[in-house]
Amino acid sequence: MRYRTPLTTAAGVATFAAIALTGCGAEDPAGAPPASVSPAPRTELTVEVRDRPGMPAVTWTLTCDPAGGTHPRPQAACQALAAADRPFEPVPEDAACTQIHGGDQTARVTGTWRGDRVDARFTRLNGCEIARWQKAAPLLTPSA
Repeated sequence: MRYRTPLTTAAGVATFAAIALTGCGAEDPAGAPPASVSPAPRTELTVEVRDRPGMPAVTWTLTCDPAGGTHPRPQAACQALAAADRPFEPVPEDAACTQIHGGDQTARVTGTWRGDRVDARFTRLNGCEIARWQKAAPLLTPSA
């Protein structure tokens, strides 16, 4: 039966070892993850909040995974962002919004969220903007 190659030959053992290690996802000796594993997209944001137009902004930074930065409550802000569905999308121009004024506060968020560029502005000038602000409240209003 010559169609079988015994694994006891040097070539057979080397082939078996190469196949076995390829499927295991083994780490290199330095402990680095396999090349096929990429890190999670980074969240690094700068948040500027103003009580009224023309007033100085309160500014802080936020990073997630792990939560950190100068934000007063980074864990709560990161959890709110993780649970939010497109938190930085603007209100559609054709949206029908109640004309309720929720305050003069404004905010701007810049940086990256899950690896995507962010440059979002928030107001409380109508019902749609108030609802959008409330969804991002842990990011914009740390006491919320």
